[in-house]
Amino acid sequence: MASRNNETKSDQPGLDELITLSEAADVSGLSPNHLRLLVGKGVIWGKKLGRNWFTTAQAVTDYLSLDRKPGPKPQR
Repeated sequence: MASRNNETKSDQPGLDELITLSEAADVSGLSPNHLRLLVGKGVIWGKKLGRNWFTTAQAVTDYLSLDRKPGPKPQR
């Protein structure tokens, strides 16, 4: 019998890496509600465990390093 690969779980962070969206807000300067919106849109990684949402510091750092242009988008 072949052993099972762990490649499917490799993209998932460990429990010790998770932070609440409130903690992520303190780190990033963004509001927890805005972070929840970003998680919902799939812009940053997040997971709901019980009634609370979690992400990782790395996911927030990666998002903050993107070249974002805040404000209204130009009309086409």
